[in-house]
Amino acid sequence: MEIKQASDCRWDLISMGEVMLRLDPGPGRIHTARNFDVWEGGGEYNVARGLRRCFGLRTGVVTALADNPVGHLIEDLMLQGGVDLSLLRWLPYDGVGRALRNGLNFTERGHGPRAAVGCSDRGHTAVSQLAPGDFDWDYIFGQLGARWLHSGGIFCALSESTPAVAKCAFELAKANGTLVSYDLNYRDSLWRSVGGQKQAQKVNRDLMRLVDVLFGNEEDFSAALGFEVAGTDASFSELSTDNFRRMIARVVETYPNIKAVATTLRTARSATMNAWGAVGYLEGDFFEVAQQDIEINDRVGGGDSFASGFICGLLEERGLEWALRCGVAHGALAMSTPGDTSMATRTEVERLMKGSSARISR
Repeated sequence: MEIKQASDCRWDLISMGEVMLRLDPGPGRIHTARNFDVWEGGGEYNVARGLRRCFGLRTGVVTALADNPVGHLIEDLMLQGGVDLSLLRWLPYDGVGRALRNGLNFTERGHGPRAAVGCSDRGHTAVSQLAPGDFDWDYIFGQLGARWLHSGGIFCALSESTPAVAKCAFELAKANGTLVSYDLNYRDSLWRSVGGQKQAQKVNRDLMRLVDVLFGNEEDFSAALGFEVAGTDASFSELSTDNFRRMIARVVETYPNIKAVATTLRTARSATMNAWGAVGYLEGDFFEVAQQDIEINDRVGGGDSFASGFICGLLEERGLEWALRCGVAHGALAMSTPGDTSMATRTEVERLMKGSSARISR
């Protein structure tokens, strides 16, 4: 892969997507909570934040917020994350939210046999009303410069206009030599009322020809792209690494422009004990990080932190094995703390990549 020089670009990576306010009942339940902690979070944004806070890269976010106190709370949380907000659009609030609003995401973490639960409240949000002409993409990619653009299936599921925004941004990014990554991130709740899997596959397939690096989990390749695993009737939770490799090979054969694919491997033994690993592909080579059991504090955002670690490895030209191990370690550490975003440091990630123990560091 040809990656632009950092000295020629303002950003190492720009993410494009919605940033919501997450309300977290801690160890309790949403429907019985009396207090919530608040965090910012969003599938695409979490990648930019992880790269900035953990790995020290220069990142920005393309998004929009309703101009009200909730929007400015989300802004304040993002400012703590260090992501450049110069591409954030503020849209006028009508006082009630009939025209547009900010998204809310209620998420409980789960414990033992009780699975994590998410309840989104994100209809008619500011970012869902973006149009392709709302940003000067030629100026962003041609003059300011970005080495990498990241977005995904969550952003493209928000409205009829967001896939067009993504397509426009991808085309002008590619025209200016910026690499494009896409996380399929299939969410049934987002696609259900707008055509379901059929529409998700139509949107995603249209964008795949513009993608250089693709992320997905065991469900995404089937639900979001329509690929089935040949020669097996097993459920995705039972698929072997060989089957995942065959799946990745089919994706790359269908879309030869895709240079790298990374998929997390997760076996949820309980909400608080998961086996966690990954399979990666880069320009003809495969590598696997075998699943190992890890304890989970909050699983939300683990895949996004995996993606940021993997992208860090590619941006720094460390090779497939290092990138995949970095993603797995960063994702594991992110799931050891509450909230959508990573609280890990680069030193902690690299120590875990070397197989260090969890002995106290003094």
